[in-house]
Amino acid sequence: MKIRNLFIIIIAVATFTHAQSKRELNNDGVDLYKAKKYADAEVKFKKGLEKDPEMFQGHFNLGDSYYKQDRYDEAIQSYKNSLQFTDDKSNQSKVYHNIGNSLLKQQKYQESIGAYKNALKQNPDDLETKYNLSYALNMMKQNQQQNKNDKNNNKDQNKDQQKDQQQQPNEDKKDQNKDKQQQQQQQQQQQKNQISKEEAQRILEAMKNNETDTQKKLRKIKGKPVATDKDW
Repeated sequence: MKIRNLFIIIIAVATFTHAQSKRELNNDGVDLYKAKKYADAEVKFKKGLEKDPEMFQGHFNLGDSYYKQDRYDEAIQSYKNSLQFTDDKSNQSKVYHNIGNSLLKQQKYQESIGAYKNALKQNPDDLETKYNLSYALNMMKQNQQQNKNDKNNNKDQNKDQQKDQQQQPNEDKKDQNKDKQQQQQQQQQQQKNQISKEEAQRILEAMKNNETDTQKKLRKIKGKPVATDKDW
């Protein structure tokens, strides 16, 4: 669905000299608005309102020029100002419709729905307003569902984080126990490989005795004469 904008640029009509001036300013603003020169149109509408602050058309059209410049809060205020200067239900319906559009652009769905309902109170047969009301209701529903999903996702993430935090100390403890066991095994292996001082002393003495016997044997062999065989 796409929002349907209903902008009624109201041309002022008057018959006397002073009103002619404000009418010309308003209508010049309308021409600039149609040419998409919204900032210039804004200036003309404001000048027209300086001459007649109670001109409904000036406030309404000024709101339209603000809207086209994405200045939605200012647009809403101008539309509300225009309501003070008309008793015509058709005009009031158009004002509420455009207020609804400005609120919808700001994603203020609940408030825009209220504005569209006010517009339909003044003109129950306005199809454009009915369409936009349906659009706003649908967008509000989607937004609520999205917020609900985001909330659930945040809960799941928090649970996962808590679970990770709980598991981390246990894993660290397991690693520490594993390291401790490895150290103990290494120490035991080293102890197996090590010999006591007494054993070392006995081995040294045995080696020394063996070496003495060996030296004696070597000396005996070395001192024995070697016969030389000759052929005569």
